[in-house]
Amino acid sequence: MSKRAVLEVIALDAEDAVAAQAGGADRLELVADMAADGLTPPVRTFAAIRAAVDVDLRVMLRLTDGFAAGGPEGLARLVRAAGELTAAGAREFVLGFLDEEGAVDLPAVESVVAELAGCRWTFHRAIDHAADRDALRKQLDGLPGLDAYLTAGSPAGVDEGLPTLLAEASRGGEPGYEQRLLVGGGLRLDHVPTLRAAGVDAFHIGGAARPAGWTEPVSTPAVARWRDALDAVGKPDRT
Repeated sequence: MSKRAVLEVIALDAEDAVAAQAGGADRLELVADMAADGLTPPVRTFAAIRAAVDVDLRVMLRLTDGFAAGGPEGLARLVRAAGELTAAGAREFVLGFLDEEGAVDLPAVESVVAELAGCRWTFHRAIDHAADRDALRKQLDGLPGLDAYLTAGSPAGVDEGLPTLLAEASRGGEPGYEQRLLVGGGLRLDHVPTLRAAGVDAFHIGGAARPAGWTEPVSTPAVARWRDALDAVGKPDRT
């Protein structure tokens, strides 16, 4: 029987979190300021969400729009934020930094990961903007806690990135490709059967959980629609 697919939903506050869990989300990505594509939320927001739900929470570590760590000062702030969140009980994170040439900023990633002390984390969609995805994966291979890549396969979204996603799914288990593919970014329900058939078992939604837009909270029925669709695709064929 196929394994239940993971459904991760973006949450901005406790109201979002409660609605997403009620709809069947397995995990939440906690962010602030979606106008900047998601930044680190305040510790108090994390604490309120942690108190409101019992699903896994992955907290964004990103302080400015874009994928740069922000130089020594920005990196120091990121490390401090990581420390404050872990002290508050956060145990899963989302991060990813590139340099000016589009290569992974390995010193910045390593500095933040060292502060996480083995916590699990996702390298986010910075991979879709990297100059060389394969090189990035191989440079990050072996970093403690890295267990997923959030990716659409392309900066333009899943429609354009689908061939890349399918190719990377086929390499699962190779050096640099052991981590789970968490697909998100322009993801639609009609993409799901193809991705599931390729072995992808984790999906990330943001706007799809908010039919009324980002000014409105997460919709439980919208999340439930995704949960039902993922579960239906995952059922064994008995014909």
